[in-house]
Amino acid sequence: MTTQTLAGFAAKHVRLRTDGAVATITLNRPDRKNPLTFDSYAELLALFRTAAEDDTVMAIVITGADGNFSSGGDVFEIIAPLLHKDTKGLLAFTTMTGNLVKAMRACPQPIVAAIDGVCAGAGAILAMASDLRIGTARAKIAFLFNRVGLAGCDMGACAMLPRIVGQGRAAELLFTGRTLGGEEAERWGFLNRLAEPDALHVEAAALAASLASGPGFANAMTKRMLEMEWAMGVPEAIDAEAVAQALAMTTADFRRAYEAFAAKRRPVFKGD
Repeated sequence: MTTQTLAGFAAKHVRLRTDGAVATITLNRPDRKNPLTFDSYAELLALFRTAAEDDTVMAIVITGADGNFSSGGDVFEIIAPLLHKDTKGLLAFTTMTGNLVKAMRACPQPIVAAIDGVCAGAGAILAMASDLRIGTARAKIAFLFNRVGLAGCDMGACAMLPRIVGQGRAAELLFTGRTLGGEEAERWGFLNRLAEPDALHVEAAALAASLASGPGFANAMTKRMLEMEWAMGVPEAIDAEAVAQALAMTTADFRRAYEAFAAKRRPVFKGD
């Protein structure tokens, strides 16, 4: 049985490009500020599940086309149809959207979000679910669920956002739905750093390429432990990290790093 790779994935509702060990996913409905639809949700879920099995891709960039990240769920293609669904249908939808975040967190590759312009609702969730975020000063990040009569507890926001910006700040964003500008988002730690709009995608690609050139197994283990250790006490986390690091020490990349150091040259990692 042949495992599908991202290079062979026929994306129809988002734009997908692979460049060496880096895959770039672009939300691509710029006329509407790149909203999400039932189809694009399903395709993104399939993409990240495919990424989890693809050992040729070592880092992923997710971004939006033409100056905006994503305006969230499409009002007419998602919100309106949801008004006509019964409880079972609604739960099927919210479970599917949550599964997308689970797939992003479960795929071993570091995910870099490149955020410009509008990044709202489910778009803000996709940014939150990424591992690293580069944005512009003109980015407008808003978890605006309460503004459409919904709870802020959507797709893991109440669990994940406090881990990124702190409990009080997360509560403010989820209760008020207010917009977080790019500079404030960087100060709060939601954005790892700011970039000029015309350099955003170059910087995100460079960061992803740098991560992709690193020790792939070790990076995947770091991502897994960052996820798992929130549910652990410190002693349990230390024990878990002992196992994780011992596994990393069995990799060829660990040996390559030693041999390169001894030879006074830079290591070339291969992910094994």
